Amino acid sequence: MTDNHLARNSCNLLLNMKHLYTTLCLAALAIVNCQAQLKPEYQNAGKTTASAVFNVTANPDIPSSITFAGEKVDFDRLDMAERIDRELTSIIYGQTGTLLCFKRANRYFPVLAKILKEQSVPLDFLYLACTESTMDTYAYSPAHAAGLWQLLAATARQYGLEVTDEVDERYDPERSTVAACKYLKAAYNKYGHWPTAAASYNAGMGKISGELSRQGANSSFDLYLVSETSRYVFRIMAYKMIFENPKRYGYRLRTKQLYQPVNYKIVEVNSSVASWVSWAKQQGITYAQLRDANPWIRATKLTNNSGKTYRVRIPVSSDLYRSKRKFTAYSKAWVVD
Repeated sequence: MTDNHLARNSCNLLLNMKHLYTTLCLAALAIVNCQAQLKPEYQNAGKTTASAVFNVTANPDIPSSITFAGEKVDFDRLDMAERIDRELTSIIYGQTGTLLCFKRANRYFPVLAKILKEQSVPLDFLYLACTESTMDTYAYSPAHAAGLWQLLAATARQYGLEVTDEVDERYDPERSTVAACKYLKAAYNKYGHWPTAAASYNAGMGKISGELSRQGANSSFDLYLVSETSRYVFRIMAYKMIFENPKRYGYRLRTKQLYQPVNYKIVEVNSSVASWVSWAKQQGITYAQLRDANPWIRATKLTNNSGKTYRVRIPVSSDLYRSKRKFTAYSKAWVVD
């Protein structure tokens, strides 16, 4: 290589180093400016906020115990601590899904909580729905489970839901919640232990009962199970911990960022509907708005030869526009404003 080539390469190296130095300085300045522009609650919220804003990896703290559905769950045992740590870490750093779950929960928790109270099921089972679907009413799994509670068709029918090509009540937030409550109460009556009832929601009562007998255990916490079921109840408890104290785990939301509950008027339909598209227009809404309000509708028509009465929700117009509605938060702990 000639001296000219060496000189040219040296110059290029110096220029590249200069460009790199400039880029690093600009990046540092951008971070400082960003931090300076944050609201006070973001600036002073501590290490967990740094995790949320700048993606700094901070491991969640593991409590010595929590109460779930009225039962004390102790995390002193090594395997118990590691299992809750795994689920907390997984949910916290799966930020997209968790943030969406918060936003959707603000819309559906008020309705679901009311039903759980009426059905005498602990409110902590709201977090089972979070675990099942991240509160997505349209959720559908590879195993063909559907809706907020991810019910299989056979289980749904067993607990009183209609599942056909035209109507699938697994997608109805209210009716599917009642069905899930019936299952959970049946499981609790069998085991006398809500966490074990929760485990059976994932694996089935037959599987849990068989393993309790085979392994000589009294609760699902002491069972050797497939990974999905072994993790399941800990994931529910992790959602409970995060939702009860989101700021501790780095989540900062404002009320207007949460998906808002929608008020509806109810129209009873007890005959066939030739076209839901035309029917929706007669109600002053679009077909898309009708489907969003009634995800149990699965086709553009309703045959209804039996004359069954369906309660169809029509959203109140003012609730469909951000400029016309009031914004609320289900829990004050969820928001910073």
